[in-house]
Amino acid sequence: MIDLHTHTFHSDGTLIPSELVRRAEEAGYEALAITDHVDASNAKDVVQRTVEVCAALADVVKLRLVPGAEITHVPPPQIAELVERVREWGARVVLVHGETVAEPVAKGTNKAALTSRIDILAHPGLISEEEANLARERGICLELSARKGHCLANGHVAKMAFQTGAPLVLDTDAHDVGDLFSPNSWWQAALGAGLTRPEAETLRANAKTIVSRAMR
Repeated sequence: MIDLHTHTFHSDGTLIPSELVRRAEEAGYEALAITDHVDASNAKDVVQRTVEVCAALADVVKLRLVPGAEITHVPPPQIAELVERVREWGARVVLVHGETVAEPVAKGTNKAALTSRIDILAHPGLISEEEANLARERGICLELSARKGHCLANGHVAKMAFQTGAPLVLDTDAHDVGDLFSPNSWWQAALGAGLTRPEAETLRANAKTIVSRAMR
């Protein structure tokens, strides 16, 4: 399993990074990205701490660790610049917190994110066909989310992705103990979004591509 969207107590998660990594290792993960919430107020500090902890643990754990960031509730005109900054500070996987139906994310966030140099548009909510086409053109993955609230639009996101050819990934958006995938819960989330098993396998391949690109 690969999970490209998780949080620690460096933002609003409950676990220290080492415990998150240990739990992922025990669950059988092959790769994990730590992507705490950031905006202009905390991005440099959080990303650099994440880079440090991933480097410190890399040689003593079995799974591959990827330092990342989730740009969250940032005004759309400021997203592109912050994406570049977090990459400069060491984020190897960059997500933007999309227009989930569960939170009052600013309208225009999805489009601003998709015109930026990101890897994943997290829980994009009722994404439009135009935006899904933009994700396809730019090779940006749309996320199916296992997190309560965000998962409500999974069926729509999957439909838009398959209709336009936009790539998909499936992540936990883990914040707490028990949020990480098991093999069974991964399949439940994928099939519950309306995917067939062969379609779900493409999500695994997309996640592996992102990890391979990030580890170069």
